[in-house]
Amino acid sequence: MWAGRRVVLGVSGGIASYKSCILARRLTEAGAAVDVALTQGAAEFVGPPTFEGLTGRPVLTSLWEQGKALAHVRLGQEAGVIIVAPATAHLIARVAQGLADDLLTALILARTAPLLIAPAMNDAMYARLETQANLAKLRADGVALVGPEIGALAEGPSQRPGRMSEPETIMAHGARLLRAGRLRGARVVVTAGPTRESIDPVRVVTNRSSGKMGYRMAEAAWERGAEVVLITGPVSLPDPVGVTVRRVESTEQLEQAVRAELPLADVLVMAAAPADFRPSNPSSGKRPRVDGALAVPMEPTSDVLDATRGVRKRGSMIVGFALETGDALAKGLAKLERKGLDLIVVNDALEPGAGFEKDTNRVALLSRNGTPEILPLQSKREVAEAILDRVEQTLGR
Repeated sequence: MWAGRRVVLGVSGGIASYKSCILARRLTEAGAAVDVALTQGAAEFVGPPTFEGLTGRPVLTSLWEQGKALAHVRLGQEAGVIIVAPATAHLIARVAQGLADDLLTALILARTAPLLIAPAMNDAMYARLETQANLAKLRADGVALVGPEIGALAEGPSQRPGRMSEPETIMAHGARLLRAGRLRGARVVVTAGPTRESIDPVRVVTNRSSGKMGYRMAEAAWERGAEVVLITGPVSLPDPVGVTVRRVESTEQLEQAVRAELPLADVLVMAAAPADFRPSNPSSGKRPRVDGALAVPMEPTSDVLDATRGVRKRGSMIVGFALETGDALAKGLAKLERKGLDLIVVNDALEPGAGFEKDTNRVALLSRNGTPEILPLQSKREVAEAILDRVEQTLGR
């Protein structure tokens, strides 16, 4: 994503500038060429040699550096994206008013690249009407904002926004600015993880799904500019940046959540692994082990894709998954036809390095009018990108 990209990292004078060092390092490690522009105040917190050591590139601090009279124009127009982190209340006010009284504000005003601002300041300063008016003006001008978050500030704990977003979050928003386009504005619903069906208040029937494939799908779709809703069963993964998360427990709850989202969804990616069976008569109390062998009568759960066919948005694209053991392609094709899918992602649960609880997958993509596309073993994020390429082609985006 970042390899070969030109990034301008603007740093203004706040205590959060120590996080900018981490951000500069992460971007550089990801392959970006990072040009750091410091305000005079920022240089009081972290000096130019630190950023030069982290990026391997010269650091700019002044409009008046000899031989760099047009650096602000060049940087503002050659960068793929400009990220300002931290952005103080003072810097935000100057940008909102179109001032160009130092290197950073001049290159922002001369830019042709998209601009991402990460505010960081005292919570009372952030809450002021003046600051909010400046932020509203930036949004109206097409500037992207990330944060601030609620958390500890330099002066102590706070229950109000003011803390700068973490470097990884800022990078995710920067990647969205660079990539957004073909799925921009589309509403994508992704399901992920297992469901659980109660045997009693303690025990459940479930499966080994980790949710990794669905979470990678949600991340990749959001990065491409989509509005993403992730409906997830119980997993131990962090929420993807920018994604709306809905949590469910049972297959019935999953069906209800999908049914609620489908009428507005341009794309449904059904990557969840709902339990196929549930106890017919779950117990209201825990059955002691001393009672001996336990027999649990089971009944099928509802088929979420089939049960929600009637509420699909006209013209939407429905992507299903088929995790099979043996004759996977034939079973996947039958499932595609039976459930009225546009695309199905098929993989064999016994394939080494693929399936549940792995970071990699080997899949085949089957559509109604095409021959199977067999993908090599690769990361689940790479699989997600390949699936979304097919989605964009089908939707004509």
